[in-house]
Amino acid sequence: MNELPPRPAAVAPLQPAAGATFSENAIYERMVESILDHRLPPGTKLIEDRLASAFGVSRTRIRPVLVRLANEQVVTLTPNRGAVVAQPTEQEAREVFEVRRMIEPTLITCFMARMNAADMALLKRCIAEEEAARSRGDTRRAIRLSGDFHLHIAQAAQHQTLGRILRELVSRTSLILMTYRQTPRQTLGAAACDCRDHRALLGAIQLGDAREAARLMHEHLKQLEAQLSFDIDSSQAPDFMALFGTAPASGLASQPGQSY
Repeated sequence: MNELPPRPAAVAPLQPAAGATFSENAIYERMVESILDHRLPPGTKLIEDRLASAFGVSRTRIRPVLVRLANEQVVTLTPNRGAVVAQPTEQEAREVFEVRRMIEPTLITCFMARMNAADMALLKRCIAEEEAARSRGDTRRAIRLSGDFHLHIAQAAQHQTLGRILRELVSRTSLILMTYRQTPRQTLGAAACDCRDHRALLGAIQLGDAREAARLMHEHLKQLEAQLSFDIDSSQAPDFMALFGTAPASGLASQPGQSY
């Protein structure tokens, strides 16, 4: 994964121009970005009043954003307790990868028995778009495209039970990678191998070597798990005003939100 641009220096909080306001999409984008680079670590309480003050909007503008993040399993909403950044445990994260290593070698073998030219073209497009996203530093889109690569293999494999299980696991994996993957600066060399892993898988598929493809899938998932770091310090509550009390980045509010 290419290294993300350096964070901008801290600046005094700015409000939107007179008559303007933060869109819900802009609020969503900035919160997800902060979760991705661990400025909002797992377990952080997302207090509506403080978020509203930081963004210069009412609480009614914050609540739909929190609901959207909860639907995507990025935050956890609990009645009478509010919202917190979702925090899968280390055990949960390792179990997710353990189960994926159990089922995905089987899925790729089934895929190879049923694939067609359109399936191969879609896998190639997923890889190309993932590489482009990584080169731009678009971590969320890269994670989503990586998941799409695995999900298309499962769909084309036509194994409904394993495919249904994998869809849930891929959703959990996205959150795990967002919260526990080491920063790009720390794992630049290792993270860059993700697309290479997918290309190696594609090569084995094209050669018709099901045994090698299954082995590569197993090793790929082991490598992803090895990039996780559970040593995250969440003892200091983040300053929402410092994180969000600035005008939206250029073009941010007008761009559609990315899922992952």
